[in-house]
Amino acid sequence: MAYANRRRGGVFLKQGSAIPGLALAGGTALLYFSLLVLLPIGVLVFRATELGFAGIVALASEPRVSAALRTSFFLALAAGAFNAMFGAILAWVLVRYEFPGRRIVDAAIDLPFALPTAVAGISLATLYAPQGWLGAVFAPFNWPIAFTRTGIFIALVFVGLPFVVRTVQPVLLALQHDVEEAAATLGARRITILRRIVMPPLLPAILTGFALASARGIGEYGSVIFIAGNLPFVSEIAPLLIVIKLEEYDVNGAVVIAFIMLCLSLAFLLLINGFQAHLRRRLGHVSG
Repeated sequence: MAYANRRRGGVFLKQGSAIPGLALAGGTALLYFSLLVLLPIGVLVFRATELGFAGIVALASEPRVSAALRTSFFLALAAGAFNAMFGAILAWVLVRYEFPGRRIVDAAIDLPFALPTAVAGISLATLYAPQGWLGAVFAPFNWPIAFTRTGIFIALVFVGLPFVVRTVQPVLLALQHDVEEAAATLGARRITILRRIVMPPLLPAILTGFALASARGIGEYGSVIFIAGNLPFVSEIAPLLIVIKLEEYDVNGAVVIAFIMLCLSLAFLLLINGFQAHLRRRLGHVSG
């Protein structure tokens, strides 16, 4: 069946589409989005604003709260940056090369999605503990991994890696080899091909993976608490402090921490999306 585009009220519609019209499909989607996303976030924002700006600042400026927020955000961004680099390389290897066990490695990328976060945390803590297989290797050098910020970083890398790999892989599959081969035939060096041909379309996907991995790391709880040690001012993360506040019946403190995490995460995602849009405009301008 042929699909014809027509415009109604500034909205392009497709005649003969299997999906119902904009009123029904859009209304249903907006209803589910409101119930599952907007309503919980709205309740959190409303509860936080009841405390007033001074109350939010007072609770957020507590030394333990600010230390936990710094630990969560800085380590999540560091793990996201590491995953952006290593995940892009891993996606390149999986797409561009054939080697024994490639399908096993490709399937193992999704393990952090399938494993319960508590299982991942216990496994990492056992592996990197001072008596663990890898922890014992670093113990003679007085470099503890488990129960430190290094352990948190490793846990966040573990849970965030699939976001980068699965975001970059489709873009790599869509890249045409003939353009790279033509550039090589004309005498371009590998670094020039990578910088001028491969990276421009790949960079938005890498940034998307970085944003997703960082956002996951900011709110990660289960895989971190077992390897973090949870020492205040040292290795205590913000999600754990929210749980502690709730157990102490300090609902206002928990709400403020959650509200700050929401605001910072939203600002970070908006910044990344804006930079992505800028890159796409530049890429389209160059292509045109």
